[in-house]
Amino acid sequence: MIGGLKAVVFDWAGTMIDHGCRAPVVALQRVFAEAGIAISEAEARADMGRAKRDHIGRILAMPHIAAAWRDAHGADARPTDVDALHDAVEPMMRTAAADCAILIPGAAALAASLRDQGVRIGSSTGYTRSMMAAILPRAAEQGYSPEMVVCSGETIEGRPSPLMLWKILVELGIWPAAACVKVDDATVGIGEGREAGTWTVGVAASGNGVGLDRNALLALPGEERRTRIAAAAAELALAGADYVIDSVADLAPVLATIGARIAAGEQPGRA
Repeated sequence: MIGGLKAVVFDWAGTMIDHGCRAPVVALQRVFAEAGIAISEAEARADMGRAKRDHIGRILAMPHIAAAWRDAHGADARPTDVDALHDAVEPMMRTAAADCAILIPGAAALAASLRDQGVRIGSSTGYTRSMMAAILPRAAEQGYSPEMVVCSGETIEGRPSPLMLWKILVELGIWPAAACVKVDDATVGIGEGREAGTWTVGVAASGNGVGLDRNALLALPGEERRTRIAAAAAELALAGADYVIDSVADLAPVLATIGARIAAGEQPGRA
């Protein structure tokens, strides 16, 4: 075990798979377009990390989108419209997520190292279980199989509530929460970890804040790349992340530091 560290709970898209968190954006833009509403990538990303039904509801509540919906459909969006969009996005998400289910470099090696050191591995996601159906075996083929996966809809509330994270810790038999770390690329996931009482690590370069696959990110001019990563990192820090890194490839030394702080009796959320 790394110091006093007992468990690490990872998000999926933008953290361990799908560099840039592309799949949800593709699916959401497509399903809204089919409903006669154009949404921007920024609008699709604004509430990333939430359960997809909640995510869709928040998009519909944006003033610009709400007005566009009234123009297109003659009335305000209703709960039944959220249901219909969610039902439509499910198959699109399954396809898009499966297409983007490539592990982020360093993810498999990190997971193997944690297992070797006796640290338990869990995961939570804004994807439903059906959306994860194709992802889980593809991730396993690449060397990543968390012990416990909790999906959207499997707790009464999703992020930023701590319920998914707590469910993982209960099922793994891990306590206290302050002996655990939540790793996430979305601010709502950092909120989840803080509410649960775990340490939190934000992932900037590979996540939703930058929103680019690895090749597109590396193709940017150096200064632009640094600026975009710094902006994403600032958002995660503002959300309360204890540490912010570029990708999971940079996580091992941070976990060693956190493990030492846990062993020394320190608590998360304090400098």
